[in-house]
Amino acid sequence: MKRRQFVGGLAAAVGAASCAGEKTDCASGTGQSAETFEWSCVTSWPPKYPGLGMAVENLAERIESASNGRLKIKVYGGGELVPAFEAFDAVSRGTVEMGHDASYYHKGKVDAAQFFTAVPFGLNYLELNGWFYYGGGLELWRELYEPFNIIPFPCGNTGVQMGGWFNREINSVDDLKGLKMRIPGLGGEVIRRAGATPVTMPGSEIFTSLQTGAIDATEWVGPYNDVSFGLHKAAKYYYYPGWQEPGAGLECMINTAAWASLPADLQAIVEISCQAITTDMMAEYTHGNAFALQQLVDDPDVEVRPFPDDVLRLLKSITHDIVRETAATDPMWDKIQKSYYAYMEKSTRNQRVTEFAYLRTRDL
Repeated sequence: MKRRQFVGGLAAAVGAASCAGEKTDCASGTGQSAETFEWSCVTSWPPKYPGLGMAVENLAERIESASNGRLKIKVYGGGELVPAFEAFDAVSRGTVEMGHDASYYHKGKVDAAQFFTAVPFGLNYLELNGWFYYGGGLELWRELYEPFNIIPFPCGNTGVQMGGWFNREINSVDDLKGLKMRIPGLGGEVIRRAGATPVTMPGSEIFTSLQTGAIDATEWVGPYNDVSFGLHKAAKYYYYPGWQEPGAGLECMINTAAWASLPADLQAIVEISCQAITTDMMAEYTHGNAFALQQLVDDPDVEVRPFPDDVLRLLKSITHDIVRETAATDPMWDKIQKSYYAYMEKSTRNQRVTEFAYLRTRDL
């Protein structure tokens, strides 16, 4: 059923593009409207930032092109129109029509939103998309945001991230104690229970905070973005894997009233463009991370290290404790986590004999 809905939307969008390309009046045949729309989109990212910031710029360009200029979107970087972490509120109030950020930034406002960006030791990029489009995840996401007058769309993913940059070695669980680390979302709560102090700050503030010692460690994304911020010049130890973000999904948020104002063909163009951005962004990070990691490996001032197994075991145990405890007090969290982990259980069996098994053979 979902596939038929997607194909139907794709057909509508292709039809619209075809009419535009032929410069013919197809309104009577496709139900298109000649009305034009100009929207504002606020983000949590530095303006024009590689990957994260450019993804939403590309989204706006694709939508304008596919709609033949009928829907134009002006993109504002974090802090240009509203503070970096207030995109959700701006879209909810209708101050702007659209926003682009990571849903775990809404911790404290709508805690269960964290499942739709990343849960420590949770779904990877492939699995997250499977859960969204075929496992009921997107329906749950929209149910969660409905009271806030927001319709969410998956729109981007970085893949498995790195564990972060540290100004001291992490050789055991004791080394986490007293650590002051920039890390948002559920990962931040996990680190807190492990004895560290989590800090949330926009990406634009990370380098200075790490360099001056305001924080001892930070996770950001991965080699591609981390090098662009120069984080390798502010810390020596680069740990992996990104237990906290195994497949960080981004979101496009649209105000409910703004969405309802669009004709069906423009809605289809927006939805399909969001899916296209997710694919394109993952390709960009796969490429960019490969080259940036080699740069870091070759840098004599950087040490790329794996987290010790006992550290990962502790963090995983804490994660499960938090999920279970929160489920007991938050009905929506409980509903979402049951769907999420049921899907992960089925997917893990498949991953063991496909992706994981294949990657192991490449190292034989």
